[in-house]
Amino acid sequence: MPTPTLRASAAELQPELTALRRALHQEPELGLDLPLTQAKVLAALDGLPLELTLGKRLSSVTGVLRGHRPGPVVLLRADLDALPVQEATELPYASTIPGRMHACGHDLHTAALVGAARLLAERQAELPGSVVLMFQPGEEGDGGARLMIEEGVLSAAGELPVAAYALHVAASQLPFGVVATRPGPVLAGSDTLTVTVRGHGGHGSSPHLALDPVPVACEAVLALQTMATRRFDVQDPVVLTVGSFHAGTAANVIPDRAVFSATVRSFSPEARDRVLTEAPRVVRGIAEAHGLTAETRHHEGYPVTVNHPGEAAFAVRTARELLGAERFFELPRPIAGSEDFAVVAEHVPAAYLMLGACPPGTAPATAPYNHAPQAVFDDAVLGDAAALLAGLALERLSQG
Repeated sequence: MPTPTLRASAAELQPELTALRRALHQEPELGLDLPLTQAKVLAALDGLPLELTLGKRLSSVTGVLRGHRPGPVVLLRADLDALPVQEATELPYASTIPGRMHACGHDLHTAALVGAARLLAERQAELPGSVVLMFQPGEEGDGGARLMIEEGVLSAAGELPVAAYALHVAASQLPFGVVATRPGPVLAGSDTLTVTVRGHGGHGSSPHLALDPVPVACEAVLALQTMATRRFDVQDPVVLTVGSFHAGTAANVIPDRAVFSATVRSFSPEARDRVLTEAPRVVRGIAEAHGLTAETRHHEGYPVTVNHPGEAAFAVRTARELLGAERFFELPRPIAGSEDFAVVAEHVPAAYLMLGACPPGTAPATAPYNHAPQAVFDDAVLGDAAALLAGLALERLSQG
């Protein structure tokens, strides 16, 4: 059982963690190059008995805390990057950089992992093994986890971790302080499909003298929706959403081409492989039926995030014991969002947990969702987030 003093120790860190989170929130950075964020993390870790390594191709920070007793290795991860979103919260610590915002709560993740590092360092003498602290840039689509793995984060302590854990805060859907997860698929895989329909331009008054790509592309969009609902089992679904459609420059000109892009979400490797095979076939068939051609490009995103059944069950037990049974909720189905932590979970048995950070007085069902310009996260959850991360590491190491 997690030490009863863990939450009390974490509560003492709450003011410090809140200050760090708000400093991060005010200066959000995007992608893989996060010098300001990296500097804040290093300053917050200063003085702790950590072996620190900085990334070469990205502004990552890897810390290794070696316990005074022999044992295995456990990895804890936090993501560092923000989003290209104009903040609309009017918080006193709102982003000071136009067009950038920590709208997904990664600033809380970073502060929580710093807190866990402090809690674990205080218990270094009783630590049976080592903990790898993975501060990762580039979660929002830039593949930071894969780069950190290539640069050696999984072998930072000298041997592969026996388990890896990550938390993600939620501005809505979950009540404040409630932990949620499930065994097996917990988050969707994510890919991008870009389609270019090529025809022959002409004057809008004489479409019969042209090969108009616009209605063909529109038909392809609708056909893809039908494919998603008719070619895939509802128990193993795919979500295909066209979010970008571009064609033409004037109302009376038929363009040569129309281009649209879709995000493709899937919940199993089998469905992922199949939709990325079926979708181009559907598009090409529609274009050919109208005498046009279609090209498809697939940008590989993140795989399905799969919780190891044993690690998920362990994480649930730890959360219940540390925070109280009433603060755990089992997700009935995977979430359609995607996560770079999926790449870590492909190499190490892992568990990914959601943590409610909905502000007081706000209804979780109607609060602005993660990524929204109005998304607000209550940083009062930081103490418990740090305690939970530290508790997962302590308990898992004690099991050998």
